[in-house]
Amino acid sequence: QVQLVESGGGLVQPGGSLRLSCAASGIIFGRYDMGWYRQAPGEQRELVAQITRGGSTRYGDSVKGRFTISRDNAKNTVTLQMNSLKPEDTAVYYCNAKWLSVIYWGKGTLVTVSS
Repeated sequence: QVQLVESGGGLVQPGGSLRLSCAASGIIFGRYDMGWYRQAPGEQRELVAQITRGGSTRYGDSVKGRFTISRDNAKNTVTLQMNSLKPEDTAVYYCNAKWLSVIYWGKGTLVTVSS
């Protein structure tokens, strides 16, 4: 059974930092491109960051220079370090695993940026 379990969400003040983690099980982790997406209320789900199985990264325009994605293939985890958070970063953040046409999603973790 495939599981992607996100953790690390919560309430943070503007300008603060959070670190999200996604633990994967049931997949050959090293095969998969891993990503973080987010969905704010009333908005479409959007790409935040992606890291390929080879370690290449790409970021959504709104988070470039503030967020960093990394992966640990030995621990089957992908991490999103979020700095300089803004209220507009408030959303449910989802972990994503993709290999060819196979895609898995986690259930999400809520990040709220508010004073």
